[in-house]
Amino acid sequence: MLVFAGFQPLAAQDEHGQEDHATEEAHGAAGHGDSACCIVEDEDHGYDPVGTVMEHIADQNEFHVWYNVHIPLPLILYAPEHGWSTFLSSKFHHGTQAVDGYVLNHGRVNRVADPSFPQGEVHIECVSHQTEMVDEKEKDVYYVCYEGTAYKLDPPSTLDGGVLGGGITSFYDFSITKNVFTMILGAIVLILLFMAVARGYKRNEGKAPSGIQSFMEPFFTFIRDEVTVPMIGEKHYERFQPFIMTLFFFVLICNLFGLIPFFPFGANVTGNLAVTLVLAVLTFIVTNINGNGHYWEHIFWMPGIPAWVKVILTPVEVLGLFIKPFSLMIRLFANISAGHIIILSLIGLIFLFGNNGESVGGAATGGIIGGLFTAFMNLIELLVAFLQAFIFAILSASYIGAAVDEGHEHHDEAHAH
Repeated sequence: MLVFAGFQPLAAQDEHGQEDHATEEAHGAAGHGDSACCIVEDEDHGYDPVGTVMEHIADQNEFHVWYNVHIPLPLILYAPEHGWSTFLSSKFHHGTQAVDGYVLNHGRVNRVADPSFPQGEVHIECVSHQTEMVDEKEKDVYYVCYEGTAYKLDPPSTLDGGVLGGGITSFYDFSITKNVFTMILGAIVLILLFMAVARGYKRNEGKAPSGIQSFMEPFFTFIRDEVTVPMIGEKHYERFQPFIMTLFFFVLICNLFGLIPFFPFGANVTGNLAVTLVLAVLTFIVTNINGNGHYWEHIFWMPGIPAWVKVILTPVEVLGLFIKPFSLMIRLFANISAGHIIILSLIGLIFLFGNNGESVGGAATGGIIGGLFTAFMNLIELLVAFLQAFIFAILSASYIGAAVDEGHEHHDEAHAH
């Protein structure tokens, strides 16, 4: 479930009105003819620090290894009027070819909703970026140029279906992106690791642990003794130990993989809102499904409190049900993303000080300063990787512990005395 939750896709779409509107706009752009094709508003091709950083931390449909070296990933796309399309991202030829109306734009798949655009594999001249007023707001709009005509592109398919500003699109994207690939890799690594540990426990039954078992046992005992038992209690902790352990190791392995800057690692998995959202929703579901009568009573109608105060506190407590998973989602996302942004910004000092290769001395200075600070930040990020996994696990355990706690009556009596 955790793996498939990372799919950026599943955008809702309006199959008729929205698509017709997008088609009309595309035809409007095509009416500009050659003047609308291959226009790039910013003619300065210098180093763009913000764009470079955001591109590296974003999810993509391919791994960018070095310059023009890319590792393709499987694409699984569906458009209601066209059907399924499955192929490798290498078919796009680094953005110079369209396939079934889909194009690769800055590492992500976009689609031409205009039905007049040819299907199959066709060579495109470029993907042009323009800033336009959409709903009284300035937004980046992309066009693909084919045989001198500009066709407007739909935005990438996203989990929110355009609710958070991504735009409602005409297709569904179930592709294996960098984040999904990394989560699958992490799941395989963890399965193999835990199988090796299980074999160690069977082999060394009644003996002192050895090998990988001795390495992993401190993690197991730490999570049990410092997280699940204190937060959930002796009576119930065993039921939730597997869930808390899964959360901890999943977040940890994704954090650590994100610190390794070469293929097949380097994806910003836990710095992606779709991933942290699903992890938080899982905690929310487990917590509230296992909530007992005391838990719900203290949310909807707290005992021992005047009725007029309950009217004020009950909405706050109900709101807290959703604030807790929301804070889990934002905390992990923000901390991991911030670390990646800082490291990439420090590396970018080489290009800024070197003025894009014009100043060797500046590049050397940027390399020394950026390199030293990057090494320091990597050490901090290694600590953060463990710390954020621990925080996510202990907060999840505390929410579950509050839901299954049976000592409310004793607490109420103590407060009364």
